[in-house]
This record gives sequence, C-alpha cells and structure tokens, in this order.
Amino acid sequence: MLKQGLQQKLQQRLSPLQIQTIKLLELPSLELEQRIKKELEDNPVLDDDTTEEDDSQNEQPKQVSLSEYKSEDDIPSYKLYVNNRGRDEMPQYNVFSVKESFQQSLIQQLGYRKLDDRTRSMAEFIIGSLGGDGYLRRDLSALSDDIYLRLGIETTAGELEKILTENIQQFEPIGVGARNLRECLLLQIKARRERTAAVENAETILSSYFDEFTKKHYDKIISKMGITRDDLSAAVAEIVKLNPKPGGQVDDSYGEKIQQVVPDFILDNDNGKLTVTMPKFNIPQLRVNKQYENYLVKSPGSSKETKEAASFVKQKLDSAKWFIEAIKQRQNTLQNTINAIVDYQKEFFADGDETKLKPMVLKNIAEKTGLDISTISRVVNCKFIQTPFGTYALKYFFSEGMMTQSGEEVSTREIKKILKESVEAEDKTKPLTDEELVNVLEKKGYNVARRTIAKYREQLSIPIARLRKEI
Repeated sequence: MLKQGLQQKLQQRLSPLQIQTIKLLELPSLELEQRIKKELEDNPVLDDDTTEEDDSQNEQPKQVSLSEYKSEDDIPSYKLYVNNRGRDEMPQYNVFSVKESFQQSLIQQLGYRKLDDRTRSMAEFIIGSLGGDGYLRRDLSALSDDIYLRLGIETTAGELEKILTENIQQFEPIGVGARNLRECLLLQIKARRERTAAVENAETILSSYFDEFTKKHYDKIISKMGITRDDLSAAVAEIVKLNPKPGGQVDDSYGEKIQQVVPDFILDNDNGKLTVTMPKFNIPQLRVNKQYENYLVKSPGSSKETKEAASFVKQKLDSAKWFIEAIKQRQNTLQNTINAIVDYQKEFFADGDETKLKPMVLKNIAEKTGLDISTISRVVNCKFIQTPFGTYALKYFFSEGMMTQSGEEVSTREIKKILKESVEAEDKTKPLTDEELVNVLEKKGYNVARRTIAKYREQLSIPIARLRKEI
C-alpha cells in the first residue's frame, strides 16, 4: 500500500565556490597557470587584467588631431614602466637539444649491415621491442608470433636469436639486446680488447659463478676458482666498471628527462627574519568584464531570445566570480599554511640543518591554521619551496617523532640520517647487521628496535649486510 508523507532531512552540500577552491588548492603553479588559461578561453566574461583598467574606455571617443600624437622616438619603451609589470619574471631554465633516441641510434647502425629486406625488417622489429634500458625482455617465441601478425613474415625463435646475437648485440653501446643482467655484463666483458688476468677471471665469474657473485659469497668463488683474494678483488673491480643499463647510456646523454620544478613559495632570510612570498610568474590578475554586467542591467525586452541571452550571461558571470574568489581563497590558504610550516620549522629554515627538523604531521599545521587536515593535505601535495639552501617539496618537512633516551622528541628523518651515515662509515669487509646498527644508534641515545631499523633501511634503499660486503 502506497503512503504519502513529508520528511525533513538536513543535508550538507558544497557550494560551487567551495568545489572550485578545493580543486584549485591541489594544483601547483604550472598547472594553475594552464587552468586559468583554459578558464579564460571558456568564459568570455572573464578578462586577464594585466594592466590597470582604463575607466575611460566607456567614454565617447573625442576628436584628436594628428599634431597631438608624439613621434615614435618620443614614446618611451613600455617595459621601462615598472608598474606595467603585473607578474614576476619566470626564471630562465637551461634548454637541452634533444638528439637521436636510443632506438634511432640502433636503426642507424643497422643501416651499415648488409642484410636482405626480410632480415632487416625483423631486426628493426626486435629493436623496437627493446626496453629503455636496452634489454630484450620479451620471449623470442612470442616475438616471432608478433612478427607474423604485424609484418606477415614467418620466422622461428632460432632465427630471431641469430639476428639478435650476430647483429643487434654487436651494436654500440655494447650490452644492448641482452635478455638479462648476466648476459649484458658478459657481452661487455667479452668485448674487452685487453685480455688481462683480471678480465679473464671476471668473465669466468660472470659465466660460471654469477649466483655466488650476486649473493657475495666470495669465499666460495675463491675456493672453486683457486684464486687469491687479490685476484678476486681485481676481477670484481672490472665487473663494477661495466654498465648494467646500456640503453640508459644513450638516453641520458641525448634525451631530456629532467622535470622542471617551479617553486610555489620563495623563502628569504634577511638577517634572521624569515619571509615567504608566492611568485606570480604567468598567473594573471583576473576581473569580470564590466560590459557583460551592464548588459544584464540594461537588457530590455522580454522575448525568448533576450531571456536566453541574459540567462547565459548571468551563468557566465556567476562562474567568473566564483573562479576569481576561489583563486583568492587559494592564495590566502596557501599563504597561511606555508607561514605555519615555516614558523613550526623555524630552526631548520634559519640555516638548513636537517638535524633541527622537528617532528611534524598534518594535524600540527591544521591546528595552527584552523584549517581541516584534508585541506592541509591538498596544499602540501606537489608544492615546492625555494630556500637559500635548496628547493624542497613541502612533504619533506612532515615526519613522525621518536623519543630519545634523554626524553627529547626528534624527527624520524634524523634517525634515518644517522642510520645512513653509520652504514656509509662501516667497514665494508664486515658490514653492520641490523642488530649491530641498533647498538650503534643506542650509543648515540636513540632507542630503536631491530624491526624499525630494517624498515628504515628498506626506505633508504640500503641492502642487508651480506649484500653490502666488499672485498
């Protein structure tokens, strides 16, 4: 049986302005610039107010004689007026020319080989299947199926292996086309022209004792090969010189893989007084076009077309006002947040000493600014600050805390720094185990469990003691 009834319900909804502000908070400077450009293109009501608004544009044009105009020589350069520069100058970055890619280099070398069209097509397909590091990780049988489907050439894994070994693996840099690390290193050591005892031993180690070498079971290698420790040390020195990623050698030299970081904040230290500014760069000053506002006030008539036009203009006006207000709120929120972070980490920002970083979590800054934790998280995301001692991501300053034996709370970042320094200073012939690292930190006043040491070691990409062992 159907029933009708009234029900009162309280529901919270975000306003268009709040939605705009939340979306803009997450954007770093470069993405905000693109977002503003898109809004300027989509909304005709929104204007880029790079210069002061000329109130005289609405006045009636007056008659001016040619004699009133100055000559071109009398008019000073526009750039001489400081007040005409509405934005900060974008800093200049080094520009690198991009030369031939890794695959292009191999294709060029393939051109010097005397091959029939069928073999050349398959060789080019193999080159196109190489990874950026120069390895061929695809199975040759699967590769032969792809060649048949895409090129219509019937082939076998054996024929492809012959093309690979006799052609591609002979190209520069030596080691390309390898299917694993062992093969890559072997290709390079076999190509050495000087066949010294160390090179011969290195080739034997890579071909017959690679597992023992990767696990650093040096005593087993010495025993099985019947060589001295000095001989092993010389052989290992030759292996270390080899390039484990031959493809990266070309890419790093000719390709440009540098991500351009534009700071969202700039910290200045004026005799101990810390100030943070937000550079404008290419972010323009926005305003609402007055002509559209006047249209709404003066639009006569009650026809359908007139009402639709007025509705469209009102919609765009509201959107423009929300966007401008969201930009302002974004600037205020970012400024308040960075001021709180700098104030909280004042000792670090004074001289850049990492040991002075205090434990800090999102909640600390949220309480200091009166903002929600989720808002602080959005502000911190993908934002950078430029300081006199380097450019840092804002996330860098956030870390958990830990109590020392003296009862002082220190940042876990300080613990990791001491752990890294201890590993770097250890005797590499007898590297410190996790238990021994616990004792080292305990002597320095830090009570850290072995499990915590293992976790920090993994976060720092430090291998276990056995894998850090050297001759």
